Amino acid sequence: MTDQPGRPPEERLSAPRPSSAPVPGARFSAPPSTHRNDLTPERAAKIVRQSASARWVGFLAVTVVALFVIGYYFYELGLPGGMTKPRMQAAAEEQQVIDVERGYNIYQANCAQCHGIQGEGGKGPVLNRQDKLFAHLNPDYIRNMLQVGGRYACGTATSIMPIWSNTGTPPGPLNYKQVNDLIAFLRASKAETFTVRDASKFEPVIPTPGATAQTFTGWVDPAYQPAAGATPYPACWQAEFTSGGSTATPAPSAGASGAPASQAPSGAMVNETALNIAFGTGELKAPADTAFTVNFDNQDAGIPHNIAIKDASGATIFTGDLITGPKQIAYSVKALAAGEYTFICSVHPNMTGTLKVGN
Repeated sequence: MTDQPGRPPEERLSAPRPSSAPVPGARFSAPPSTHRNDLTPERAAKIVRQSASARWVGFLAVTVVALFVIGYYFYELGLPGGMTKPRMQAAAEEQQVIDVERGYNIYQANCAQCHGIQGEGGKGPVLNRQDKLFAHLNPDYIRNMLQVGGRYACGTATSIMPIWSNTGTPPGPLNYKQVNDLIAFLRASKAETFTVRDASKFEPVIPTPGATAQTFTGWVDPAYQPAAGATPYPACWQAEFTSGGSTATPAPSAGASGAPASQAPSGAMVNETALNIAFGTGELKAPADTAFTVNFDNQDAGIPHNIAIKDASGATIFTGDLITGPKQIAYSVKALAAGEYTFICSVHPNMTGTLKVGN
């Protein structure tokens, strides 16, 4: 130890120190070449080339960014003059098509059994009539009907229209998205064509290998306008089965000469039936210029039908009374001029046939 307590400093032992040689000054100095302030021609040329390259890289980077910004702008908002659609609009239209095609499957699985495959009606009212689709079957009305059932429209708890929305009381089987898809299908434009898709995989339905996929069109005619002075469609759907359809274009209740639509049988006899929402014969023959009787047998249980006759211009010249099957009725029709006529069911316009009068 060098520090010994109790002794004066001069009597303490000194600490050993290692010997060291002086460090040369060159060790702490940079080589002379680093202290040069002048540039050689080669060095100056290299700096110029590097600066030019850096400027080109910067210019290209700015150009690429500018082109990307411009391209993305038109991608989002579309090219001028409507050359392309904005991205959000195109995505919304594509989603709308998907909603309609999913709604088609929901309708066929749950609604077609009462309203018909094409909305032609059956146990339930017709859905594909333009006077109903124009304003009556709007999205809010359809959504309310699905949430509270048929009692919403007619105020009766015994309505056969059940609750479909899972927000109803009691809850139905369709969730919010399925309800919206169904509404999208019911309100789809008649001018558009959609693809029938498999309900499980959502793949196009192709009947046979090599065939084209099945398609369908919407029901709403964008060009339809109700007749001037037409009254609104009745709020209660049951009125369709008692009045023969919409009050927007009332069907005449008299024959060609103003006689009642249904009278005692007279003249020649013509027979027609209705079963499975279709006419059994589809082609009737009657004498010209002679009154005749149409014996109509409605064999569809619980479904209303009738026979209405239209001339070549489409004007209704005879409308028979509605009867709910199973039931029979005899329609007395006044004399008609020779020619070819069309007969339909007022409730189910898809039920059509041909009446040939005379030879």
